[in-house]
Amino acid sequence: MAREMIIVLDFGGQYNQLIARRVRECNVYCEVHPYNIGLSKIKEMAPKGIIFTGGPNSVYGKDAVVCEKEIFDIGIPILGICYGSQLMAHLLGGKVTTAPVSEYGKTEVAVDEHTQLFTGVSDKTICWMSHTDYIEKAPQDFTVTAHTPVCPVAAMECPERRLYAVQFHPEVMHTVEGIKMLQNFVLKICGCKGDWKMDSFVETMIQTIRNKVGGGKVLCALSGGVDSSVAAVLMAKAVGRQLTCVFVDHGLLRKNEGDEVEAVFGPDGPYDLNFIRVNAQERFYQKLAGVTEPEQKRKIIGEEFIRVFEEEAKKIGAVDYLVQGTIYPDVIESGLGKSAVIKSHHNVGGLPDHVDFKEIIEPLRMLFKDEVRKAGLELGIPEHLVFRQPFPGPGLGIRIIGEVTAEKVRIVQDADHIYREEIAKAGVDKELGQYFAALTNMRSVGVMGDERTYDYAVALRAVCTSDFMTADCAQIPWEVLSKAANRIVNEVKGVNRVLYDCTSKPPATIEFE
Repeated sequence: MAREMIIVLDFGGQYNQLIARRVRECNVYCEVHPYNIGLSKIKEMAPKGIIFTGGPNSVYGKDAVVCEKEIFDIGIPILGICYGSQLMAHLLGGKVTTAPVSEYGKTEVAVDEHTQLFTGVSDKTICWMSHTDYIEKAPQDFTVTAHTPVCPVAAMECPERRLYAVQFHPEVMHTVEGIKMLQNFVLKICGCKGDWKMDSFVETMIQTIRNKVGGGKVLCALSGGVDSSVAAVLMAKAVGRQLTCVFVDHGLLRKNEGDEVEAVFGPDGPYDLNFIRVNAQERFYQKLAGVTEPEQKRKIIGEEFIRVFEEEAKKIGAVDYLVQGTIYPDVIESGLGKSAVIKSHHNVGGLPDHVDFKEIIEPLRMLFKDEVRKAGLELGIPEHLVFRQPFPGPGLGIRIIGEVTAEKVRIVQDADHIYREEIAKAGVDKELGQYFAALTNMRSVGVMGDERTYDYAVALRAVCTSDFMTADCAQIPWEVLSKAANRIVNEVKGVNRVLYDCTSKPPATIEFE
């Protein structure tokens, strides 16, 4: 796609995806790539600017991750953040050492010079620091543009070489004027127009898909969730009846969800799709019997999905392409460059080594969740489908701690249905990014009807988030939680205790597995 682009080189930083997200908020397209992608590939992509992420290593240590020094001479503006700033200083002749005092959290930064990067930024501004090393001395020809009482080089730049660096993290919301700084870099320094919009993405992607597929047959993995639904409609717009959507009911869906998906995408629904529903509940339960480790469950479910699709493909004849609703957080969390693998998503890290299709198409692979929703609206998908609750591909299999059984699925389905019903009745659902019930593997003693019970504990979770990469625990009104808990204990057989998960992401993930 011909468009302006900023690339983020990942040195293992925990906020790499947030940097990309903030750049896209400037209406400029952005991709994350591993730090060692190579100079020739970077030149081939022709970015308007490059951002180095933070990272856990020391630039002078044996485990340092280092890019090619020649990158600083290609004339493309570069912004180094945290480790990225230290790497720039280290490679260009400055001095990086262990800081006498580490800085973590909100820190007041004094801006010494209001250069292009700091246009419109206050003389003293609150920024988010997270470092044990610091730049003791900036390289020759660099100007120090900001400092703190313990960090002599909180920012530096060499505008003649189009090189900029900040020790703090402008991408996190705790840096009060961080978005302004990133806008200055992307729009003023890199000269981007900021004209990347979702309508242009949809139009370009439809044409790209048509060119790729030609007259080939396409099989779409349809779960009925937001991502796969948008992917399915996008593919239908591009290739029409060349597309067959296969909906695998693996028995791990929310209560009544299988029938709801068929009502929307089946023969009586509003879309002109070839639709096949496969009821494979027992097959998945058998594969998961005795398995308790969440990563193993994810991979089993992911592989079984692919096997079912292969079988359906053989029934309808030769199929050239498999479509999946993979989105960017799936890709990043499954491991990119030096980033840690958070979890294997069933449509990324969970794929088996051998897949019997010519190619897998992931039209939403480079979009964040809110961007997927915008694409859905652009495609004309009704709002109630576009804004439905996210649901993981492995389904309730990863919302059940320990072994998955039909009985446990029934428990979590019923509990989740009650919880979601009470959330909706209270009118707080629109404020939440995601909310659901999970089944813990803990059983404890209770008293019901004057008799001793020894049953499961259900955990309720609700988070507030815009991009699903970070999330805060939602403060659900106590009366709502209390009513949901009472109903679950009274109405769901096998449950005698309800807990509320009040952990943010990080350190937890949004899912409860």
